Amino acid sequence: MGYARTALLLAALTGLFLAVGYAVGGQGGILIAFGIALAMNLFAYWNADKIVLRMYRARPAADDVRGHELARIVADLAARADLPCPKVYIIDQDQPNAFATGRNPENAAVAATTGLLRLLNREEVAGVMAHELAHVKNRDSLIMTMTAVLAGAIGMLANMLMFTGLMGGRDNRSSPLGAIGSLLVMLLAPMAAMLVQMAISRSREYEADRIGAEISGQPRALASALQKISQGAERIDNEVAEANPASAHLFIVNPLHGRAGDSLFSTHPQVANRIERLLAMTAGGDVGPRGPAPRRPTRASSIPTSGTRRPTVDRRGRPWG
Repeated sequence: MGYARTALLLAALTGLFLAVGYAVGGQGGILIAFGIALAMNLFAYWNADKIVLRMYRARPAADDVRGHELARIVADLAARADLPCPKVYIIDQDQPNAFATGRNPENAAVAATTGLLRLLNREEVAGVMAHELAHVKNRDSLIMTMTAVLAGAIGMLANMLMFTGLMGGRDNRSSPLGAIGSLLVMLLAPMAAMLVQMAISRSREYEADRIGAEISGQPRALASALQKISQGAERIDNEVAEANPASAHLFIVNPLHGRAGDSLFSTHPQVANRIERLLAMTAGGDVGPRGPAPRRPTRASSIPTSGTRRPTVDRRGRPWG
């Protein structure tokens, strides 16, 4: 269902682009706008992982004693998901959060903040990392790049229309849209494109929750982690994300303040809705282990494990160690 919804939204975005492009500039306008947007986003697609890791000053997990156990967790989960093991990074940031980046599974990286490692127990950390590996497995970076290309091209067409109108290079009265129609395109087309782009982002988050729960075999642990991360993100600022809001969609929970889950303009679904879906997977028996079971620590671990869980979301914060 997640893939079908994404395909439908991409088709709607493509149709909007073609309609607006033809109305604004004919075939020539479509090709120019699409070419520029494609070139910009292809550069971002090939270099986004390096850019975002540098932006958040991420460092390899091997450089931190807490990162050794995190790297083992990611390696076990990658084996279960039949994925190449991604590079693992740690970000010195008090806000609990995590993200995945990279253009394909062979060039992927996952990162977790020190705040997340302090807050969650081992099962919850595994649930979060499985969610991020689901993004890698689903090639969501590619999907979101395609979305950005189309949304960027639509915005460029609207800017072209505004520029030619201001410069007097186009007589809107002779346009099939007319003056009022051209004004509406300038105002509404970029907004419509952004709405579709945000809807695709929310759809991919739901799908990553589902597949991540299947990879880890513990949807309840992911649900508990989402609740804790959301509460932490509400209290603690992420200054880099606030200064670069375009990167917010990467994180498992929206790092920006003043967010509204599941609204038309949100990149992330409401956490309560995500938790509800994950707990429904547990109740319905829709999740089972994939691949070999994760290795249990054979020596003292810096990540506490949990005992038998009650059938509710775990609300207790457990330090990383």
